Amino acid sequence: MNMDLIGVYLREAFESGGCPVCRILEKFEKDEIGTVLYEHVNDPEVRERFKESLGLCPYHAWRLFETASSNPLYGGLGVAIIYEHMLGEYLGSFDGDKPVREGKCHLCTLVEEKEALTVAAVAERMDELLPVYRDSDAILCKRHCELLMDELKKSRPAFAGALREVQKDKLERLRGLLQGFINNSDYRSESGPCKEEVAAIRRSIEALKGRPLAINITGFRKGRKRGRKGIRVGWKV
Repeated sequence: MNMDLIGVYLREAFESGGCPVCRILEKFEKDEIGTVLYEHVNDPEVRERFKESLGLCPYHAWRLFETASSNPLYGGLGVAIIYEHMLGEYLGSFDGDKPVREGKCHLCTLVEEKEALTVAAVAERMDELLPVYRDSDAILCKRHCELLMDELKKSRPAFAGALREVQKDKLERLRGLLQGFINNSDYRSESGPCKEEVAAIRRSIEALKGRPLAINITGFRKGRKRGRKGIRVGWKV
């Protein structure tokens, strides 16, 4: 069976190293930050959503600043406009002696929705993606393996057990590489750790904790899938 465009996009992620869902979310987050800086700085609807969290959560506020600072295409103007507005909101609270309450971060919401869409799309194509995953260097992080297992148990239970066995095999091999690193780091070792054993340190952290994304740090609630009007939460292919 030939894959559709979404399937091809997913297959590429599963053929790479690390957690494929994390990498999709990482790219999505980066693209959304770029879109905010390039298109939405003066969008009243988006600015209102920024105001709900007083200029994004700490994680995404700094990611926004770092992206703008590192890319001359964006520069500091967009961030200055956003945070001049947010400072105005904060200052206004002093006059009324009413504290500003910080709600859900706009970008956190988008990434959460993207995560739900991604997990559902993977589950729908598990018959095509499981052989790719089995033969690749990718390892789903604990969070995304559990989310995918939950989805499969509801929609395609036959694949839940198969994924569990593949995941277990991958983790056992990864642990073996870490043990090899430890043993070959001993002064009595003649060869020292190999490249794959060195890489296993980073891969093990990613397998347990995922990529450094806000969604992995804060552990958002599950199940919110619907997007917001005017903001892209769908697939890029």
